[in-house]
Amino acid sequence: MKKAVPQAAALLLEKLLLLAHLRPLPAADTDRGEPPPPAPPPPPAAGCLQRGDLLEVPRTLFVHFGIYLGENRVAHLMPDILPALTDDRRQIQRVVTNKRLILGVVTKTASIRVDTVEDFAYGGSILVNHMDRLFKDRLLGSEEAARRAEKLVGATAYSLLWNNCEHFVTYCRYGAPVSLQTDKFCETVKMIIRDQRSVLASVLVGLAAVVCLGLAPSTTLPTILITFLLWMAG
Repeated sequence: MKKAVPQAAALLLEKLLLLAHLRPLPAADTDRGEPPPPAPPPPPAAGCLQRGDLLEVPRTLFVHFGIYLGENRVAHLMPDILPALTDDRRQIQRVVTNKRLILGVVTKTASIRVDTVEDFAYGGSILVNHMDRLFKDRLLGSEEAARRAEKLVGATAYSLLWNNCEHFVTYCRYGAPVSLQTDKFCETVKMIIRDQRSVLASVLVGLAAVVCLGLAPSTTLPTILITFLLWMAG
């Protein structure tokens, strides 16, 4: 049983990292004088981009997408709670903070907004038309993609699985809303559910909750229910 505990914990951590698409970065070895990892390259200059380009910014937990409209402007779908709270365009147009974004995801509110390339990139490196290789037969004209994006600018509902930033750009550039991130997320969830070792991990987490919080319906019932569902689904 002692060996099973660290193995289950390691398995749970490994799957959570996979689920979140985290890529642990090697820390700089200050004792050996090794330099830290290089900073990401700056976003491409607006003159290098064409109207209708699909822009892609890899981030820690996800990849963010947008459609370039020309004149250093990018249309992109962002979860944001602020449009539901105020009509002040000056406040809404400010760069979306993490708090606004998370609250937007929870309340399923978002907006398709236009920002500068720099604000869209948020310090990350930009890939241009990286998805075209996957949708060669569906590729629409660049002007058509930009016009579709411009028509959709404004408030919209948000859904992590059915209406996110990737659905928006694939609809604009390829004519159909598709999210490869969503597909990968769902496949990862199914993999975790089907792995019977997840049952042991859920039991250990539940027992830890009972030990820390005490024996109560709020701790025992979720432990029993989640363990049972994982067992039956596996």
